[in-house]
Parts: sequence; structure tokens; C-alpha cells
Amino acid sequence: MFRLEAKKVKAGHVLQDITVQDDAEDTRTHKVFHALTEVCRGMDLAEPIWLRKNIRDFQQHARCRFTKDSFVEETDFDYLEIRIVEEDWD
Repeated sequence: MFRLEAKKVKAGHVLQDITVQDDAEDTRTHKVFHALTEVCRGMDLAEPIWLRKNIRDFQQHARCRFTKDSFVEETDFDYLEIRIVEEDWD
């Protein structure tokens, strides 16, 4: 099982959070991209752009923050944080 949690945060307060589960037989990368797409649909957001710092943080810590720099459209929050909360290595 693969679960990814996302939180939309402004001024230290969580405005919205979503957890996405993926049981598909797929690569970790595909699961992350699919989960992020689902998160953005659920939060009515455009998908963020993966900057080098996002990729590096996600590879090292299985979490990252997408700030306003990662979004093409204006945002009403400070950042979107995603993190893997469960991952099976079968």
C-alpha cells in the first residue's frame, strides 16, 4: 500500500489536508505523480512545478514543500506540503 498526505498551509495553520491511497502495481515515481494529481484535483489547484529543491527534498526525506514559486497561478496559501506516510517495499 502507498499513501501520500498533502497539507495546504497558511501562517502555520492547516487550511486543508488530503490523504491519497494507491494500491496499483506501479513504480514509486508514478505513484507520487498520480497521488499529486489527485491531491490537486481534490484541493482545486493547478499542479505545481517540481523545482530542483523539491526533487532533492523528496528524494532525501520522502516529503517536500511547494511554495508559491512552484505554482503558475496565484495561491491563497503559503505552501503545499506532501509526504509519504506509508509505503510497502514488496
